[in-house]
Amino acid sequence: MISLQTLETVLFSQQDHVATITLNRPDVMNAFNRRMVDEFGFLWPHIRDTDSIHAVVLRAAPGRAFSTGVDVRDPAFPDPQPNFWNHADPGEMLSPKQARCWKPLITAVHGLCGGGAFYWLNESDLVICASDAQFFEPHVTYGMTASCEPIGLLYRLPLGEVLRMALLGNDERVTAETALRIGLVTEVTSPEALWERAESLAVAIASKPTAATQGTVRAIWESFDMPRSSALRNALKYTQLGNAAGMAQVDRAEIMGRAKKYSLR
Repeated sequence: MISLQTLETVLFSQQDHVATITLNRPDVMNAFNRRMVDEFGFLWPHIRDTDSIHAVVLRAAPGRAFSTGVDVRDPAFPDPQPNFWNHADPGEMLSPKQARCWKPLITAVHGLCGGGAFYWLNESDLVICASDAQFFEPHVTYGMTASCEPIGLLYRLPLGEVLRMALLGNDERVTAETALRIGLVTEVTSPEALWERAESLAVAIASKPTAATQGTVRAIWESFDMPRSSALRNALKYTQLGNAAGMAQVDRAEIMGRAKKYSLR
């Protein structure tokens, strides 16, 4: 049985209201194996149900890569299920939103980031990267259909950018500068500043009422499953459910009376 004490492929810590997950297989460029998939299948519900966690940072052990996706040397991939109708996409366990975890997720990318690593990026709320980051989608180069990761990426990027990445495979790398331009990331830092910046963003978000931040994340992500008019009509329900709880967690008059402090970007 997996627990916080038996984690093997990731490191987990919590400081105040921020949880930090570190992919920890640097010898294989932090590629995920079956064990890591199962550990994320445990972690996202744990984070979801732990009220003291208000925000999450996802990062990777130092080295050449944030993650290059699936560890192709793992005999558990592809799924060894004899009944192909029972095959499951590993993204179902790697991805926080599919686990209905609405805690804001900040992902910090360095180095190579490709293939199955997009399972994490596609469901992150903020993605930042170091200047050495390179993004790519290699499946077609190896004769494999690129579908799960690019379809998820369509909710972050324009169609043309997704198709370009998916069809060029290993022939092109998206640089940090291009990733910022197309909206894959919101900020580029130096490699040395990456972790500290991700932590500072998480601390700022975690300081807000968690009922408000979780409600915001849920409202926006669930709107993707609706036509625009339905999403707009449905939006009010989230405020009616969440605002009473969120506003009870702060002194609104005191906040409004303070001098404003802005972070310029």
